[in-house]
Amino acid sequence: MAVIDHLLKEVVLKAGSDLHYVTGSKPMIRLNGQLMALRDVDIPLNEGQAILLEILNKANRQRFEQEMDIDFAYQVQGVSRFRVAMFHQSKGIGGVFRVIPDQPIPLETLRLPTSVEKFADLDRGLVLITGATGSGKSTTMAAIIDIINRRGKRHIITIEDPIEFVHHNRGCLITQREVGLHTESFSDALRAALREDPDIILVGEMRDLETTQLTLSAAETGILVFATVHTNSAVKTIDRVVDVFPVDEQEHVRIMLSVSLRGVISQQLLPTHDGKSRVPAVELMMCNSAISNVIREGKTHQLTSLIQSSKKEGMQTMDQALFELYKQGMISRDMVLSRAVDRTYMLRIISDGR
Repeated sequence: MAVIDHLLKEVVLKAGSDLHYVTGSKPMIRLNGQLMALRDVDIPLNEGQAILLEILNKANRQRFEQEMDIDFAYQVQGVSRFRVAMFHQSKGIGGVFRVIPDQPIPLETLRLPTSVEKFADLDRGLVLITGATGSGKSTTMAAIIDIINRRGKRHIITIEDPIEFVHHNRGCLITQREVGLHTESFSDALRAALREDPDIILVGEMRDLETTQLTLSAAETGILVFATVHTNSAVKTIDRVVDVFPVDEQEHVRIMLSVSLRGVISQQLLPTHDGKSRVPAVELMMCNSAISNVIREGKTHQLTSLIQSSKKEGMQTMDQALFELYKQGMISRDMVLSRAVDRTYMLRIISDGR
């Protein structure tokens, strides 16, 4: 057992989400969204480097030396899987270990809106799952893929960096590929995937123009595509995707999105009022004719009001999600106001109690 494994086991036993192991600093655990020391002694340079480098295989060691940082998956038998980000910093090297559950977590356990399950019933188009790092995007996507895996008989290809949740074939055939290990890049894997008879493609992240182009093209061909974006609302997500392209192509991209986009799930993880856990606040947009028209015409500023007025269809804005959590006593008033998109609107509805 590697030395770091003992700390990782402790993080899992304490129900932490991350271990921060950085030379020159104390080992830290993230618990319910808050960082706290796991040990009181700073990690010595030589000891810290030896402990982190111990878990790198020859190929990852070479990549780390060449590129100065590296992301990879790491497993401690009988404990958990971890997504590792290892990097150089001013006092030596460091690593952040994100706990990945052994199995995808059911949607109901994640406390996501029941409408999210509708995306598992789609047969084509594009679904974007968005949020900041650590907001639970991968966990949500894994839960949806798991539903499809249990219900259907389809070929699912995942392209990830690194592979996080490991999916076992149930009803579906699932092929998981890791960038840097099984393929050179997201774009290379996407091109290859289109020749591999997929029904569903999961793109771990739309990082650049080429990957975004290929993702949109795949969705246009009749494949169901799930992808993540680092944005915090449906409006910003559409704008971000369009703005990746040169100005002279943006009108065409809006048309592509208006036809192929099926929905956007935007989420953030918030500490609960009692500080004992975290809860997701989720904005949910499902494309109907009105939303598709607004996207085609480039009037994304109108999306929020359309989502707000489509509650019966299972949609909700981030502010509506935050207010609902507040009404249920899950999060504090200060938390609601600090995360609200429209603080004035939120103050008004809190005062009205509706």
